[in-house]
Amino acid sequence: MLNVTKLNVWFGHGRDRVDAVKSVDLTVEKGESFGLVGESGSGKSTILRAITGLAPHWSGAMVIDGSKIVGTSRDRVFFRKVQMVFQDPYASLHPRHTVDQVLSETLYLHGITDIESNILRLLDNVGLTARFRFRYPHQLSGGQRQRVAIARALAGRPDMLLLDEPTSALDVSVQAEILNLLTDLRNERHLTYIMVSHNLAVVAHMCDRVAVMRHGEIVELIKVDQLRLGHAHHPYVKELLESTYG
Repeated sequence: MLNVTKLNVWFGHGRDRVDAVKSVDLTVEKGESFGLVGESGSGKSTILRAITGLAPHWSGAMVIDGSKIVGTSRDRVFFRKVQMVFQDPYASLHPRHTVDQVLSETLYLHGITDIESNILRLLDNVGLTARFRFRYPHQLSGGQRQRVAIARALAGRPDMLLLDEPTSALDVSVQAEILNLLTDLRNERHLTYIMVSHNLAVVAHMCDRVAVMRHGEIVELIKVDQLRLGHAHHPYVKELLESTYG
């Protein structure tokens, strides 16, 4: 589904240049749930931004489902195939738009007809009833807002979701609900996930393979089964395992 070769992403120029991602290679298979984990500033979220065209300066090669990505422009075909769920559901939803407006606009932009029935279908898919349809973001809990954000991402029936710390802004009691919802949706729709998190336990719960990043580089690529057994090789990954599982 995704093949990334020698990806470099940087911000600024000359003396002000910051290299956020350095020569990253990774491959994600169709239907796989792939994790990117590391501390803040390791470059993991920047990779997602490069994929979606939100990183202005990058080099290397990115191919999604056989189609090569060029520059920072992304067309409707790309966004029908790939959608992103952001960390903060409140910031990612328009504060003056109801849930109905958010989903209606998204469906319209994807060229999907029968807006009414599709809104109800999307709400049901994410565990919300029709009574949430005309509420504003401030009238929803954090978990409900994230469910709406996931529904919006699903509107175009994508093949792949990019999940940028989708539970880190939520209460601990709600995090498991959202993770379980994402797991169910992946199984039902045969979705491919790329999930970014600083929480190794969350990634281990959700993903098949994990790339551990540090200072813009992938220091180890490991299967989750090996991770749970503590079979890491890089010292930094061993430290993460120790801090997570003791």
